[in-house]
Amino acid sequence: MRPSLRDEFATRVVVADGAMGTMLQDADPTMDDFLGLEGCNEILNVTRPDIVRSVHDAYFAVGVDCVETNTFGTNLAALAEYGVEERLYELAEAGARVARASADAFTARDGRHRWVLGSMGPGTKLPTLGHVGYEPLREAYQQNAEGLIHGGADALLVETSQDLLQTKAAVIGARRALDWCGRSDLPLIVQVTVEANGAMLLGSEIGAALTALEPLGIDMIGLNCATGPA
Repeated sequence: MRPSLRDEFATRVVVADGAMGTMLQDADPTMDDFLGLEGCNEILNVTRPDIVRSVHDAYFAVGVDCVETNTFGTNLAALAEYGVEERLYELAEAGARVARASADAFTARDGRHRWVLGSMGPGTKLPTLGHVGYEPLREAYQQNAEGLIHGGADALLVETSQDLLQTKAAVIGARRALDWCGRSDLPLIVQVTVEANGAMLLGSEIGAALTALEPLGIDMIGLNCATGPA
């Protein structure tokens, strides 16, 4: 049985982040691999799990403790751009399953536990600006989270959040999924983006983000991407 990732974060955990898309493109998948949906990296979880697995393997091989799933785009807005939003759960589960297999294989080799973070990206539509409704967004995030949980993720990571309303939809959707799946023990992590002015894209300062998100029951909050702070 794997130890709790929540406990491990209190000691030392090295997480791989940031180059999944670049490394997948470097593997030169064909248009057939993408099912004609060029740039939809999440499709590769189903059509070319070997390529996705090779990225996870490469990170574990150099000593990281956690990898993120290839599911940054398994959300309503991103998949709708390709017309495959109905495959959201399937692609999320497949992405988690591939990462889980890699983590378990490396753990079996030397007994050192590895973990899988289920990536839940922001999508391309911001509800605060009226691009998408809150309820459909929340329901899609719940499907996303359920797929990640059933695929074997050790934690859920709501990442690269630019809009607090979108972040809230993701967190509440994730919380509902954790309750529905009976996995409230899994950590829920949030990362917001901060621009050079010290605020999120839509102007929320980090203090406002903390105030809005902490009551929702998250385990950790951090920053990623964007251009700031210095």
